[in-house]
Amino acid sequence: MPAARESLLDAAYTALARRPWSGVRMVDVAAVAGVSRQTLYNEFGSKEGLARALVRREADAYLAGVDRALKEGGLDTVAEWTVASARRNPLVRATLTGCWSERLPSPTLSAVPSSSAVPAQRRADGPLPAPTDFVSAVRDRSLAALGSPGAAKGETETLARDCELAVRLALSCVMVPPGEGGVGRMVREAIRPGRVAS
Repeated sequence: MPAARESLLDAAYTALARRPWSGVRMVDVAAVAGVSRQTLYNEFGSKEGLARALVRREADAYLAGVDRALKEGGLDTVAEWTVASARRNPLVRATLTGCWSERLPSPTLSAVPSSSAVPAQRRADGPLPAPTDFVSAVRDRSLAALGSPGAAKGETETLARDCELAVRLALSCVMVPPGEGGVGRMVREAIRPGRVAS
């Protein structure tokens, strides 16, 4: 029931934009999605399960955006995507920084026991990414996209450092907005030419 699951996640995200997570009611999420409350519970098991699935979906969407940014540009584009995504989406901002406000669900980052028959929920019930996981994931994706096969070890290590520096600069700009020129300029100035654009 992937369509119902996505509709429920969309409804939960919309509800979260209007009220704190503590005020989001499962019956309202189901009604907005046009499914029964039983369908909601069959998909997610509980409100905590819904929260975990919502956080997982937003984290996956952020990483898919990183992949698109790497195809369109380079490390500066990834940094700009990171800041824009965190500014637009409070769940992405919270997962990237570890700063969860009282308005947001605060799902346990460690895995929770899952008896769900729904594969997507079993994945959501697994460990959720922590900020350090995002740094590693973005660095590794950037390294894979921008590196060249057969590059010397020193060259690969320098590229890995540049990739991590770019993501850490972006995360600092999520916490404290960048000045004139934005995060892309900061990355272009901090990283050797050729690393910024692919």
